Amino acid sequence: MKTKIDLTEFYDQIGDEHVLTSYETPILPDAFDKSDKQKIEEIALHFKSIMEVLGLDLNDDSLQGTPHRVAKMYVQEIFSGLNPANRPSIALFENKYQYSEMLVEKNITFYSNCEHHFVPIMGKAHVAYISNGSVIGLSKLNRIVQYFAKRPQVQERLTVQIGEEIKRVLGIEDVAILIDAKHLCVSSRGIKDESSATVTSFYSGKFSDDATKREFLQAITLS
Repeated sequence: MKTKIDLTEFYDQIGDEHVLTSYETPILPDAFDKSDKQKIEEIALHFKSIMEVLGLDLNDDSLQGTPHRVAKMYVQEIFSGLNPANRPSIALFENKYQYSEMLVEKNITFYSNCEHHFVPIMGKAHVAYISNGSVIGLSKLNRIVQYFAKRPQVQERLTVQIGEEIKRVLGIEDVAILIDAKHLCVSSRGIKDESSATVTSFYSGKFSDDATKREFLQAITLS
């Protein structure tokens, strides 16, 4: 049996090593029984307690509204991708141009949060697919990226979730994803390496072929 000290060391190791435990975001079955308003009220109370434990005086005009602002930001903004009600509604269009080559949407800026320390992950996502008869609006690719980014994340999971969602929406196998991101849990704490970045990729269908993969990688490096 692990002692309390052993557990603390274990938790620190998990966080510092950025261990991935599941390709699905770990969400409780009753996660959405409460309304957003209820969640904001409860989180504000808890965050107020955190601030007080840290020794901050919430009677100060600048700090009084911080618990509410943080709670609202968590629920309605940076973690809004946890709620399936916010999943992008995707309309498919007939590929009337009979365009049969890869379509690449690159340099999609996203902000996420590391699930180990709740600090930002900032990066670019590059997305490509080959149509089998249907296409989606370009902005919808951005919305898919943002939806999965707006939750506590691990970059590997984020990459796979985006790829699998595009496959599901379009009913295709030919999808490629590449994410290049900086993690503040690496640059602002722990090892404090400000120059490193993390690259993850997802290739399925024709993109598993070396020539097609190379074409995709060349496309995203064009200025």
